[in-house]
Amino acid sequence: MEGQGCVGNFLQRCKPYIAMISLQFGYAGMNIITKVSLNRGMSHYVLVVYRHAFATAAIAPFALVLERKVRPKITFPIFMQIFVLGLLGPVIDQNFYYAGLKFTSPTFSCAMSNMLPAMTFVMAVFCRMEKLDMKKVRCQAKVVGTIVTVAGAMLMTLYKGHVINFVWSGHIHHPKSYAPANATGSTDKDWIKGSILLIIATFAWASFFIVQAITMRRYSAQLSLTALVCFLGTLQSIAVTFVMERKPSVWTIGWDMNLLAAAYAGIVSSSIAYYVQGLVMQKRGPVFVTAFSPLMMIIVAIMGSFILAEKMYLGGIVGAILIVIGLYSVLWGKYKEYKEKEAIEAIPEPVKVGGENIGRMTTVMEDIEANDFDFLEMQKTSEANKEITVQVLAISAPIPQSPMIAVEAPKASLRRT
Repeated sequence: MEGQGCVGNFLQRCKPYIAMISLQFGYAGMNIITKVSLNRGMSHYVLVVYRHAFATAAIAPFALVLERKVRPKITFPIFMQIFVLGLLGPVIDQNFYYAGLKFTSPTFSCAMSNMLPAMTFVMAVFCRMEKLDMKKVRCQAKVVGTIVTVAGAMLMTLYKGHVINFVWSGHIHHPKSYAPANATGSTDKDWIKGSILLIIATFAWASFFIVQAITMRRYSAQLSLTALVCFLGTLQSIAVTFVMERKPSVWTIGWDMNLLAAAYAGIVSSSIAYYVQGLVMQKRGPVFVTAFSPLMMIIVAIMGSFILAEKMYLGGIVGAILIVIGLYSVLWGKYKEYKEKEAIEAIPEPVKVGGENIGRMTTVMEDIEANDFDFLEMQKTSEANKEITVQVLAISAPIPQSPMIAVEAPKASLRRT
């Protein structure tokens, strides 16, 4: 029984890690399939619309059935938060990300996305969702990791370097329809433009996580929240597409890679991903959710070299390494914070008088002990003063004899005679 309990506890602790690692595989497949679809001429505005239409159709039935009794009432502030989520995620983030993906490569786009934890951490500090105490090593690790991550992103943007080929790159035949039209290499101007677009997309994505964490405090139905975000994102994306794309032919979609890209991205990367991220975020926070993207970069780099004949550059590799180092510095700090919080929550409630901060708890306990000591000293002094007063009264005033003793004494003397 103890062995089964240990295994159960281990699996329970591993659930957030398994969920986030699985999502990275899903995101990696989305990047490759989407890049192929964009290379074949699909508009990224239309792709975003179809993606969230599929996402809404996939998640809405589950939300209607499973959460019909626990769904909170939507107030105007909650609706505005959901509206902002639809604007940040489906519209701003994904349109800028797809536009940046057109000008760069899937691996480069994934590497730039690794800035997400650092951006999320900075925004969480400003929103007071993360506490920053520079006296603690875990907070120092977060700050240093953020700086290193930004440095790596700047290096990837400003320095390209020479091409780095994989060992298997020259032995694989790549279909022409899968390879990008500008496979000979993007211009530096397009590369920088794509980098800026990806940075804006990452900033919007980090903002999405922060607003999602705030919204879930008041609207705890994860499936319903995901369905509403996807639905509003679809409507907003339709409005943006009507403005940006004037040709009716861009809406045409057949039984091809474009349909697969929209369906896969909508079902896996939007509906399932939003729901799983919401569940993990409730337990571990937004920084933990964003800390697994380097795995997606590695998967995309390998798949991209096989499928898309993707070229890797020295600047991109060095910058990606710096970003990963900074990312895991932030993750280490977050892990230490989680363990510290877990240890505080294990303390019984009467003892936990100082809240989450151990230092404050110790100080309050010391103050209570000092006050108790002073109170005892005062009590002892008061009792001593009372004893002295009683003794003085006893000396100064004679003790009167009880009348009952005075009456009973003669009877005793008569009995003796």
